[in-house]
Amino acid sequence: MPPEVDVASWPIEVAVPVAWGDLDAFGHVNNTVFFRWFETARIALFRELGMLERMERDGVGPILARTHCDFRSPVSFPDTLRARTAITRLGRTSFVMAYEAWSDEQQAAVGVGEGVIVQVDYGTGDKVPLDEALRNALTGLMKRPPD
Repeated sequence: MPPEVDVASWPIEVAVPVAWGDLDAFGHVNNTVFFRWFETARIALFRELGMLERMERDGVGPILARTHCDFRSPVSFPDTLRARTAITRLGRTSFVMAYEAWSDEQQAAVGVGEGVIVQVDYGTGDKVPLDEALRNALTGLMKRPPD
């Protein structure tokens, strides 16, 4: 897991209200919801970089290859979460995204994780190298260490 950083270093952040329906029988947000929050941030990043448009136009786009979450604290209703993401590593055909779910109510990270994204040709299923423009855009969204 990448080291924690201050809030200003997360280039993508989406506010997500906790819904009553997110709660499970134990009265806190079900663990699967954390992955939806991470997905919300991931799709915001893809949209910012035009990756979804390229997927529609060229049939080349991102696919989630692996993800995980470390659950730090239970979340209850009402609350608003800040789903955050940044890029931490670039490979030839893939990149790694760090995620954070920040609770406004707790003023703390309640979940952190990572996702490995692979660029693929949806027609063939083959991995596709990250082109220079995408690589440069991803580099611009890399997580910065604290000062």
